[in-house]
Amino acid sequence: MTESEKLLMKALRLPEHDRAELARRLLESLDEERTDDIDDAWLTEIERRCAAVDAGEAVTSDWEDFRQRVEREIFGR
Repeated sequence: MTESEKLLMKALRLPEHDRAELARRLLESLDEERTDDIDDAWLTEIERRCAAVDAGEAVTSDWEDFRQRVEREIFGR
């Protein structure tokens, strides 16, 4: 049995909450580099949108008008 198989067998004996936490941390370790790229992309997009609002170039909507339009178009209300 390999070391990773032994570790898996030990991990499977943990309580559910501990297994979930272990799984979450393992998955995060795999996505760390991709998450950094996504965070950078969102930061760039947020800055672009803020600049457009500041320059008066962004098309904005009143929340109540937008909500009502969504309800009509999606929910048929």
